[in-house]
Amino acid sequence: MKEAEARVAAFTRELQVLQEAQATPLKRALEAIAVCNKTLSSLQHWVDTHDFESIPSEIYFFKSLKSEPMSHLIYYTEVRTCELQKPKAGKHYQVSFLQKELKKLNKFFYRNADFVHYMELGHTYLDHQYFSRTQNPEYPVNPLVHYYQFPEFTTSHDMLWAKVKAMNRYIHYIREQLEALQPGQNFKWKQDKHKVLVWTGSKTALVELIYALYSDQVINHGALDLKQLTSGFEDFFNIKLQHPYKTYTELKERKGSRTKFLNELILKLEQKMLAEDA
Repeated sequence: MKEAEARVAAFTRELQVLQEAQATPLKRALEAIAVCNKTLSSLQHWVDTHDFESIPSEIYFFKSLKSEPMSHLIYYTEVRTCELQKPKAGKHYQVSFLQKELKKLNKFFYRNADFVHYMELGHTYLDHQYFSRTQNPEYPVNPLVHYYQFPEFTTSHDMLWAKVKAMNRYIHYIREQLEALQPGQNFKWKQDKHKVLVWTGSKTALVELIYALYSDQVINHGALDLKQLTSGFEDFFNIKLQHPYKTYTELKERKGSRTKFLNELILKLEQKMLAEDA
């Protein structure tokens, strides 16, 4: 399993480099699709040549490992289609097209509300049916577009889970496109969501926090790429982070503790609890 984990980790790093690069959405999508397909082919070969030690390990692979490149493949396939089909001229036509995309997304989440609810609540009692190939064959399988599907490399719901994560990303993409066409339309909504907050710590510390949250996939079930997560923190804390991937590289090259800020957070929280218990 460590080999499969290493392949997914390498995929994540390669994708981050693509996301940091200056490129048009269409070019980035095409390059990312190639990376996703390469990783999925590698993982499929690994599954063909290895046996899972147990049902939990099989569930972990299809639920957590394969879903990463698979969800990005679906996301970037949708972005590519959107970029190719979006009207080239006329702001009104472009806005109308993107709003229709949002309606399609809402319909998708409505149709799969039960499964999305199950995953959002962190349930696991059906995982053996959803993410194991030994599931009951009579269990209903949600039909999906076959982006990349092979019988021995697919469970009843791993594709659906990947698509849920992908569509969460796609929602952010569509909203960004609409914001670019209609600047300020969503400003009031953002303003009403929270009071103005300013990050007063170092930018390096914030990057450390962002990468920690991104690595643990605790926001949108991990259905959020690093660029979107960083942008959200920048908006929320009214700060601009320059080259966060470069900062992350510097974090990895630190001597001693590479998670200095996170360690300090833990220490200060424990000190506060001890002081309150005294």
